[in-house]
Parts: sequence; C-alpha cells; structure tokens
Amino acid sequence: MKLEKIVKITGKIELKTGLHIGAGNDSIHIGGVDNAVIKDPITKKPYIPGSSIKGKIRTLLEWATDRARDSKPFATTKDDDPIARIFGNGTNVETYKGGPTRASFSDCQLSEENNKKLEEIGYTEIKTEVTIDRISGTAAGAGPRSTERVPAGAKFDFEVTYKVFDEQDEENLELLLLGMKLLEYDALGGSTSRGYGRISFKDVTIEGSNKRFDDIKINNDSFKKWEFKGER
Repeated sequence: MKLEKIVKITGKIELKTGLHIGAGNDSIHIGGVDNAVIKDPITKKPYIPGSSIKGKIRTLLEWATDRARDSKPFATTKDDDPIARIFGNGTNVETYKGGPTRASFSDCQLSEENNKKLEEIGYTEIKTEVTIDRISGTAAGAGPRSTERVPAGAKFDFEVTYKVFDEQDEENLELLLLGMKLLEYDALGGSTSRGYGRISFKDVTIEGSNKRFDDIKINNDSFKKWEFKGER
C-alpha cells in the first residue's frame, strides 16, 4: 500500500448558535457553573475537540448510508468499505485489511480574527435553564441549571488531513465533504435539540484535490453509491 498524497482541508467553523461541548465535570461547586465547556488547559480558551467533529460526522454518515444498525459501533470486515476507510474500522476486526484511517481531524482553536471581540464580551456565556412540566406549563421540581456555552458568532480554525492511497480514496473524499455538509444541517455538541450547536463551514479550501466544498450538495441521490449492502 503506497501513500499517493495527503489532501489538506482547512477553513473556519462559525457558530450560528451557542455551542456546548462539556468538560466532564465530576462535581458542582457552590456558585459555579453546572455544565462547563471544555477549555485549553494552557490558554483557558474554549476549543472544539477534533474527536467531537469526527464522531458527529461519522455518525451522520452512518445514518445516511444505512450503517447505523443494531445500536452498536459500526465495524466491518469489508476492506473496501468507505466509512471504515475514512474514519477507521470502529473495533479491532482482525480480518479487516483496509489499511489506516484516512481522515485525521485536528482540534479547532479559536480564530485570531475574533479573539479581540471575544476578549471584550467574554469567551463564553452562561445560559440558565429550567425543566418545564409539560402538563402544568410551569417549572418542574428541579431548580434552574446553568450551562456554559461559546456564544454565537465565534469562529474556530478547522483542519482535517486525508490520506489517499488509491482511486477509491479519491472517490471517498466526496463522502467526507458530504458529511461536513450534513453537520451544517444538524448540530454539534450537547443540547442540540434545544437549539445549541448550529454551525457553518466558511472559507473552505481543499489542497491536493480539484473538489470544491461549495459544489457539494445534499439531495435524495447523494449517498446512494455509498449505501451499505450485505452483512457486516
């Protein structure tokens, strides 16, 4: 297996609504925030983990290509499966010979272009929410909880590299870009059903390929050639 080239996809992720990707707090401190966002331990600024983007795009593509079955992570012994090639095989299937994971997602740091504005208003905001009793329409027994979010309008630097070994990898690059489009239709992070995490990719450039992100469209036929057929 010979590496032919590495395609580099870069751009910005712009938040259309507040984003919450949790830091995994084990305890709640008096006067503190119930649900803090993940922050860089050195700069103390919020960032978007590459694993969050990779996991959500993979999940959306598994739904779109009929791979989300049996309520378990997708894994296959098919060496030419596009999802396994792009994102990895999911579990250690000894008979899988499809080679290394093609896509490598970087953590997304806050863009320098909007750092000054965020320094003035704050890198995060606190949103207080209550649980509403759906019968009475009033606040339920649990008290209000505060959630930390990165505010709408913030921009993050986005980068993913994609290894190309053969013609199938060239073709599968379009599937990765379709997954990015699906993420724009869906959302990232937690509390997405309540409006959090709507994003948009901006100024996307693709070095090493003639594909253009703006040309990628979602329609009824977008995923047909990548639909999963047969047994895992």
